[in-house]
Amino acid sequence: IFIGLAIIVAMSAAAWFFSPKGENQVLWRSSLILTFVSCYLMWAITLLAQLHPMIEPRRSDIRENYLHH
Repeated sequence: IFIGLAIIVAMSAAAWFFSPKGENQVLWRSSLILTFVSCYLMWAITLLAQLHPMIEPRRSDIRENYLHH
């Protein structure tokens, strides 16, 4: 998670400094940074949801009296 965050921060800084000059510079900066942050958040939420699921998966082909709790 933290390595990905460092990569996103570096990419956002690069987008900030290397965006093309002109009247659309703010649009370029904000679009690139919002894209990077959105992709990172989607990746991080998906990864964390798979690491610690809220609902434990259950097998449906096992009879209840054979389950060991």
